Amino acid sequence: MENIHLILASKSPRRQALIAGLNIPYSIVSYEVAEDFDAADMPAEIARKLALKKALHYPNHLNEGEVLLTADTIVFINNKVLNKPQNEQEAFDMLKQICGKTHSVYTGVCLKSIRQELNFSEHSVVHCKNLSDEEIWYYIKNHQPMDKAGSYGIQDWFGYTSVEKIEGCYYNIMGLPLSKIYTALKTFTS
Repeated sequence: MENIHLILASKSPRRQALIAGLNIPYSIVSYEVAEDFDAADMPAEIARKLALKKALHYPNHLNEGEVLLTADTIVFINNKVLNKPQNEQEAFDMLKQICGKTHSVYTGVCLKSIRQELNFSEHSVVHCKNLSDEEIWYYIKNHQPMDKAGSYGIQDWFGYTSVEKIEGCYYNIMGLPLSKIYTALKTFTS
């Protein structure tokens, strides 16, 4: 993949760390895109369309060898999408819904070059045990749930203490299905 320069359009420190681990040359850009969606869509389609929307709003011109990577992660439980919380109370309410239950995590991805575009989503299932109200508030006050879909990070204290089992890609739950992205990027070099 020496012919690719990846452009990661994300402010997420988790996505940035994940991409760095692939050892592909990359740079980071950040721009705002409204994350509104049609609630009638299936969750996989919501995530996929949000990633595509971010790619379509990329404010720069892509050059030869550059591949833009946009992504969006949603948590889905009780036929409802949980995005990023707006405040601590909303974070608490989301975590109360997740604790003691099973939920789905969908990440939509768009890879785009001047010649090619791939848009897909990945699905993982997360089984959580119950945490007390005090434990949930501890997490909210001592960690950073406000920039995370569903108000939690699987790679931090909440994941350590509550997540009992996952089905599917762990990195998808963090925000990027790396194996699927790596395989898709190979098609951009041929």
